[in-house]
Amino acid sequence: MKLITFAIPSYNSQDYLDRCVESLLVGGDDVEIIIVNDGSTDRTGEIADEYAAKYPNIISVIHKQNGGHGSGVNAGVHAAKGLFYKVVDSDDWLEKGALLKLLENIKAHIEFGNVPDMYITNYVYEHSADNTQYVMEYSKQMKNGFFGWDKMKNFYFSHVMLMHSFTYNTQKLREHYVDLPEHTFYVDNVFAYIPLAYMENPFYLDVDLYRYFIGRDGQSININTAIKRYEQQIRVMLMMATAHSYAEIKSLPKGLKKYMFHDLHAIMMTTLTFCCGKVTRERKLAVKEMWRKIKGFDKKLYRKIRYGGYTFFAVILPWRLRSKALLWGYKVICRRIKLG
Repeated sequence: MKLITFAIPSYNSQDYLDRCVESLLVGGDDVEIIIVNDGSTDRTGEIADEYAAKYPNIISVIHKQNGGHGSGVNAGVHAAKGLFYKVVDSDDWLEKGALLKLLENIKAHIEFGNVPDMYITNYVYEHSADNTQYVMEYSKQMKNGFFGWDKMKNFYFSHVMLMHSFTYNTQKLREHYVDLPEHTFYVDNVFAYIPLAYMENPFYLDVDLYRYFIGRDGQSININTAIKRYEQQIRVMLMMATAHSYAEIKSLPKGLKKYMFHDLHAIMMTTLTFCCGKVTRERKLAVKEMWRKIKGFDKKLYRKIRYGGYTFFAVILPWRLRSKALLWGYKVICRRIKLG
C-alpha cells in the first residue's frame, strides 16, 4: 500500500521539476508520485516521462490540456491510490528528514489502528534572492500529536494554514471534495478551507516539511500580479464563503469554528486588497456583487464576514482610503516574510 500520493501540478516546469521529484523519491516505495503535465510547451512532459520510465512503481504521469493549477490538483485527487494525499507544486520541494518523519508516523498510526484524517505540518518560505528562510509553524496553536480541534488556540491576522500545511486522508478528502475551478489562481485557499470542516481527527507534526520557493518572476503572490487577477480572487472567495453556512460552522468544535471564521476574514482581506489595488468603477461593482452573492447565500454569514473580525475596518473606509490602507498592510506583511 502506498502511504502518500504526491501530486505535482506542472506547467513549463523544466527548470525545477527535477528538484521537486528528487525530494519526494526519498519516500521510496512508500509513496506514489503523480506528475500532472498541464499542457506544458517546454520539456516538462518529456522529463516527467523519463522519471516514470525510471521509477515505474513510484511515478506516473498524467498529460492533459492546460487547465491551470486547480485542474492539476483535481486530476491528482481523482487518480490517487495512496492512503494520504498531498500537493507539491513543481517549483517547491520537501525536506528529507521531515518527510521520513511523516512516513514513520503514518506507519505507527496504521500499526496502532489510529489513522488521522489529516496531518498538519509546517512550511518554509525559501527566498532565492538571499538564501534565507521564514518558517510558518503552528506550535502556539496546537500541540504536537493528536490535539483535538476543541483544544486548538486562536490564529491572528494573516496567520492561516495553507495547502502546503496539509496532508489529507485521501478517502476522507474525496468524500467531501469539490473540484477546483480551472484557469484560476489562488485555489489553494479553497483546498485548505472546504475539506477542513470534515477532518475530525487531526494530527500536528511539528516539522518543517514543505519548502515554498519564493523568487520566480510573475509569481501569483506578487502584489502587482495579484491586483490584475482580482476577479479570480473573488471567484475563490465566493467558493469559500458559500461552501459552509453560518450554522454549519457554528456547530464545529470551538477551535475549528474560530479558525474557519478567521480564515474567511483573512482571505476576504486579501480579496479586498486585490480588488482595491486600483480605483475603478468595474472593481467597485465587482466587490458589490460579491457581497450580494454572499448575502444571498447566508445573511448571518454575510454579516459575520463583512462586519466581524478585521474586515469591518476595511469596509467602513472610503474606497481610495481603503485602497491605500489595504495595500500598505499587504506590503507590511510581505516585507515581514520577504515575499517581495
